[in-house]
Amino acid sequence: MASPYQEGVPADGQNYEQNGEYDQQQAQQAPAPAAGGKKKRAYAGQAYEFGAGPNAALGGQPPAGGQFPGSPAPAAGYGYPGQPQQPQQPAYGQPQAPYADPNAQAGGAQPSYGQPQYGAPQAGGYEPPVAGYPVQGGVQGMTQQFSQMGVGGQQPAQPMQQPQAAGGMQMRLNPLQPVDISTQGQPFHVSDLDQPPPSIILPPNSSVTPSPHANCPPKYVRSTLNAMPTTSSLLKKSKLPFALIIQPYASLHDAEDDVPVQYDQVIARCRRCRTYINPFASFLDHSHRWRCNMCNLTNDVPQSFDWDSAKQKSIDRWQRPELNYAVSEFVAPQEYMVRAPQPLIYLFLFDVSYAGVTSGLLATAARCILESLDRIPNTDRRTRLGFMAVDSSLHYFSIPRDGGENNDAKMLVVSDLDEPFLPTPEDLLVNLSECRANVESFLEKLQGMFGNTQNGGSAMGSALRAGHKLISHVGGKMVVLSASLPNVGFGKLEMREDKKVLGTSKESGLLQTQNAFYKSFAVECSKTQVSIDMFLFSAQYQDVASLSNLPRYTGGQTYFYPSWNAARTEDAIKFGSEFSDYLSSEIGLEAVLRVRTTTGLRPSAFYGNFFNRSSDLCAFPAMPRDQAYVVEIAIDETVTKAFACLQVGVLHTTCNGERRIRVMTLSIPTTQILAEVYASADQQAITAYFAHKAVERALSSGLDAARDALQAKIIELLQTYKKELGGGNMGGGGLQFPANLRAMPMLFLGLIKNLGLRKSAQIPTDLRSAALCLLSTLPLPLMMQYIYPRLYSLHDLPDDAGLPHPETGAIVMPPALNLTSGNLVPYGLYLIDDGQTQFLWLGRDAVPALINDVFGTDDKNALKQGKTALPVLESDMNERVRAVVEKSRDHKGMGCGSIIVPPLYLIREDGEPSLRLWAQTLLVEDRADQGVSGAQFIGMLREKVLS
Repeated sequence: MASPYQEGVPADGQNYEQNGEYDQQQAQQAPAPAAGGKKKRAYAGQAYEFGAGPNAALGGQPPAGGQFPGSPAPAAGYGYPGQPQQPQQPAYGQPQAPYADPNAQAGGAQPSYGQPQYGAPQAGGYEPPVAGYPVQGGVQGMTQQFSQMGVGGQQPAQPMQQPQAAGGMQMRLNPLQPVDISTQGQPFHVSDLDQPPPSIILPPNSSVTPSPHANCPPKYVRSTLNAMPTTSSLLKKSKLPFALIIQPYASLHDAEDDVPVQYDQVIARCRRCRTYINPFASFLDHSHRWRCNMCNLTNDVPQSFDWDSAKQKSIDRWQRPELNYAVSEFVAPQEYMVRAPQPLIYLFLFDVSYAGVTSGLLATAARCILESLDRIPNTDRRTRLGFMAVDSSLHYFSIPRDGGENNDAKMLVVSDLDEPFLPTPEDLLVNLSECRANVESFLEKLQGMFGNTQNGGSAMGSALRAGHKLISHVGGKMVVLSASLPNVGFGKLEMREDKKVLGTSKESGLLQTQNAFYKSFAVECSKTQVSIDMFLFSAQYQDVASLSNLPRYTGGQTYFYPSWNAARTEDAIKFGSEFSDYLSSEIGLEAVLRVRTTTGLRPSAFYGNFFNRSSDLCAFPAMPRDQAYVVEIAIDETVTKAFACLQVGVLHTTCNGERRIRVMTLSIPTTQILAEVYASADQQAITAYFAHKAVERALSSGLDAARDALQAKIIELLQTYKKELGGGNMGGGGLQFPANLRAMPMLFLGLIKNLGLRKSAQIPTDLRSAALCLLSTLPLPLMMQYIYPRLYSLHDLPDDAGLPHPETGAIVMPPALNLTSGNLVPYGLYLIDDGQTQFLWLGRDAVPALINDVFGTDDKNALKQGKTALPVLESDMNERVRAVVEKSRDHKGMGCGSIIVPPLYLIREDGEPSLRLWAQTLLVEDRADQGVSGAQFIGMLREKVLS
């Protein structure tokens, strides 16, 4: 089927006093202190009093500072010797100072639209800027930039050769700030990850309106380079990638994603390159014509550009959203449609084999859909649902309309798996509004229909073909809920996991698709606007590597629940919560994404879950709200302009049947100076780009090749920097890199040690394949947390941590710590969170008072290890710990959508060894699982670079 679009025409980190004493009697007698001024509990001092473990033999009070001899430094430090105390930093996830657009002009109206949550650099992050250079964001930064633009009289400290901005004015881009990233200098600190990307500094008056929102916020489109080389040779010389990280939606629901929508259906586009008019276009000829900022062609302004057809009155064009906002959405007129907008269709495929029924999957999924019927988008009352079940046969369900004589659903069984046919032409896809009561009745009875099954077969491949036949004439989503390996019919898969090859060069064979059906069928689905999401639950090998091809080429996602069982409350709640959010989230149907660029640039490679239909068009039968995409940009010709523009257009049908076009325009200054390219490189975007490259390399050439390529790349970047920009001032044999890239070596180490790529003989193939799926789809904030998890100390929370912020009401988080066991004291309680799983780490010498305050029991041995939930107690400490765990789990504050609710595992340092080792593998800067430590990795890089 053709595309429906005609697109081508916080706190200071103070610990509780560690040598204080915790007097329970006093605590009971004392009046309740006010929030924020609560008495600090000296759990550390109590560890001494309690005399547990190795501390029992010490005798006497702990030394000043409360640190026992031989114990690791208190958790507030940097994780490396000789470093200053942790800097004061805003609570992670708190709204910070708004991202200041360097091009905003004084007096520009500031609409409240989607302010990105980026703030000014925090103390202890980058060094103070050189005099005369722009501060990275904030009002002060804007003032300083204006002074450099000639508005004030401030002169730069050093004259440097600079590119000329429009009008011959000298333009200052981000200054290069070298730092020694070795352990002797200023090594990586976790707060470096909270820095905003380097500022995008455009010439004055680049945009046609003074709007502060004229350039695209980084939460939607983020470039690896915020100053772009003008030539391909300079880009090649830098060894840095030039790519865009694109996340078209910042939340699961439109109501939370505040993008202005233009309803008047007047869309101005360039006749030649089809760019949408945007804040960087310019007007000529008394504003009757406009010049395209991509290809320079002059176009006529549409006649009704200054007229509101809905209100029948003239409007001020300078207030139009597309001239003020870099991210805006148009309601598309008739000429953008090939057919009527598609309704939202969900076809559920239930696994009713023995594993699917006995694990509780069928009952839980049916109950969850039943309870979520009100949440499924259906404002236009056109949403349709279909249900199929599969074991060794196919089971269709015909559901009549409400109010008829017979309201019972009929089950129609088809046992021909080679050429499955539709047993009836109607009632298999039903309108949710017209059949609501009968759908509810069917879902309540579904579990009972298969309650006593002994059938171990799964003809999922045949069921997918039959489901495709059912909805392909309209398009829609197939939602697969499976707890077993497809073992009969089309796409039959074998049990092929072999523990002997895990960790060897042969392991990469297990990551390949076992049966060509899964890729070819997925491409067929993409052509007919059918998207597939896989929810996989097997306790046995399920071949995620093969099954994940279905979502990969159809814009879907693979959700993996290893060894899931509804009998475990935590499992049932996690899936129920995620599946309900999944059903409620809005998706873009029959979508296409295209990137347009300034003349001389072109998109050259695409990464993510979609089908690349032509050289520059990505097709999504359904575009989800919780994924990001990477587009690499090539420089074909020298770019002569002071800044280049890139525009992402997403055409889609909304869940309520409206054709929409979302347009995101990013402008980046150009430079001929390598130092400015490095000073404006974005470490997080670059890491995300290489994560996608590493997944591609792992699937094509193997895990060793992927890890080697990552290590070779970071060495190449450090060598290039030393050779081209280091200037030989490596006094003391340090390792220099720009301050804005300080975290990159540690992010690369985190990537090499990630579950998807780590060298290990202990990682089941399904877990590894699911991790590779995450590395190629996660939105950037979640990908950073997945690569370098968050570690928080809970036993010594600062006064305000775990409590609502007095102004914003958001829970204040404790300062994050570097991922090293040097930050874990034996009497402590910690949270480790990679965005997919949370671990509560309880030290072996934790005192009964701490355990009682958080868990409600004095006896550490009575605590349930593994998957758990925190009890709700009337204790201040319990409330604050729960608040921190919940806040860390809530991804909304990160500026991206996600349905994932990470499960919580309790790990006792002296408890179950396998659980302890699992949590320790997240400590990226340790040697866990025979890797290298962070210090060893930096040392190895230093040797390679200096040699």
